[in-house]
Formats: sequence, C-alpha cells, structure tokens
Amino acid sequence: MTEMHDIENEVYTRVADTLRAAFADINLSGTYIKTPSVFPHVCITQQDSFIVKRLWTDTKEYDDVMFEISIYSNKSSGKKSECKAIAREVNRVMTAMNFRRLSLVPVPNLEDASIFRIVARYAAITDGKNIYRR
Repeated sequence: MTEMHDIENEVYTRVADTLRAAFADINLSGTYIKTPSVFPHVCITQQDSFIVKRLWTDTKEYDDVMFEISIYSNKSSGKKSECKAIAREVNRVMTAMNFRRLSLVPVPNLEDASIFRIVARYAAITDGKNIYRR
C-alpha cells in the first residue's frame, strides 16, 4: 500500500516558530500570496513529494520532498540585508531538520520591483516520522 508521508505542518511550524522568535514583526504564510500586505513576509510551502525506495532490500517507502521558502522585504533601505538575515535563520532550522539546501537565489518581484525577494529550496527524504538528508 502506498502511503503519503505528509510533514508539511511539522516543517512549517518549526520554521515559523524560529522566525517568530528571531523577528518580532514577521508575517508568515503557508500558501503563496501574490502581493503580501505586511513585511517582512515569508511563504513556506511544500512544492514536491514523490515516492522513493531508499534501499533495494528495504520494503519501506519514503517520500522525497522539496520545500520552497520565499522571503520578501519592502524596506526603503536594507531590504536585501533583511532578507539575507531571515534566510540565515531559515537555513539554520532547515539544516537542523536534515534538509539539504538546493538553492538560494534572489528572484525579481515582477509585481512590485520595490520589494526584494529571495527564494530558497530545500530537499530531504522522509518516512513520515524521520527526515533524512538526501
């Protein structure tokens, strides 16, 4: 029987709790918002999940998961620095959970060029209880 191992709520909660402790006025979302109204804003979403078998001799199924974390700032001065500071905290908590960072890139915010945006992607394998670095 194929079972989906959903860890999205656990990952969201760990990242959100860390960011709320580090940045008092941070705004968080678990779904994409085209134009955030409160800044800094962080969107934490699971972007991919597919079944893999870790070892040929292992009968257990695992999910290969990928999370995307978008960080936005609209400060008139220091928005890039603010995004990078938030990205450092995100990276710290994600790597502590055994995720591997796939990318961390600035992305032009086409809706409003005055908003700076960084997108980070992380991947891991899970059995639903444990998260393994892949």
